Amino acid sequence: MRIDSHQHFWLYEPTKDAWITPEMQAIAKNFLPNDISGELKKHRIDGVVAVQADQSQRETDFLLELSSVYALIKGVVGWIDLRSAHIDELLARYTDQTVIKGFRHIVEAEVSPDFMIDDAFFRGLEAIQRGGYSFDLLVSPSHYQATLRCVRAYPEMRFVLDHMAKPRIGQGRDRVWEQFIEDLAAYPHVYCKVSGLITEADWSGWTAKEFIPYFQHVVHCFGWERLMYGSDWPVCVLASDYQGVINLAAYLLDQVSPNDQAAFWGETATAFYRLK
Repeated sequence: MRIDSHQHFWLYEPTKDAWITPEMQAIAKNFLPNDISGELKKHRIDGVVAVQADQSQRETDFLLELSSVYALIKGVVGWIDLRSAHIDELLARYTDQTVIKGFRHIVEAEVSPDFMIDDAFFRGLEAIQRGGYSFDLLVSPSHYQATLRCVRAYPEMRFVLDHMAKPRIGQGRDRVWEQFIEDLAAYPHVYCKVSGLITEADWSGWTAKEFIPYFQHVVHCFGWERLMYGSDWPVCVLASDYQGVINLAAYLLDQVSPNDQAAFWGETATAFYRLK
């Protein structure tokens, strides 16, 4: 299967979606599977992983409801209160929901650099690990060291780094980011999504060549067997359309072997998220 490992869907609400700032008005509206299904078919994408964008149980239930209607959603990465003292009870609600493949917390929005390494968070990770779920890493530079400590503490957990940790595309060499990628990739149970890159560049003036050194670095560190394609639709609309994201990925994969391309476009995501 060809899989887009990172898409979002939402019914826009200004209060809930306050992270959508005035300069992001292009995505201040509803985005549902019917809005992207035609593009997915055009580019031979067989399915997507729907990833939470709001930190609420309601968000997880919303994605589950969509997955029951739209077959293109092959997996859901939801949100759950990992720090709750009742984490096992919260997870029990989803025992029969096999479409839930993992969970994510928007750690990059947390002020504390140690958010991921306190006892409560660790208990939550232990609970989802027991349930066989994966965890998506969305972090900022202030969380780099805690992220490394976290993945080191849970060698049996399947982790995937979202958006290549958002390198500052076109702003010069970022040695802190480079070192983090190198250190994180040293853990074989951590994977990486090549996703969300165009919104880390100049939205109106980026060029494909700008992304080459960042992409080459993750390929060198993670290897093709731990990289997966993700569009970050509809957030990508801020800087391009779905065609633009596909074109960029194809450009970066120019002259890459068919086997490595197959892994990137779907085999890795299918195996990581245990999709069917």
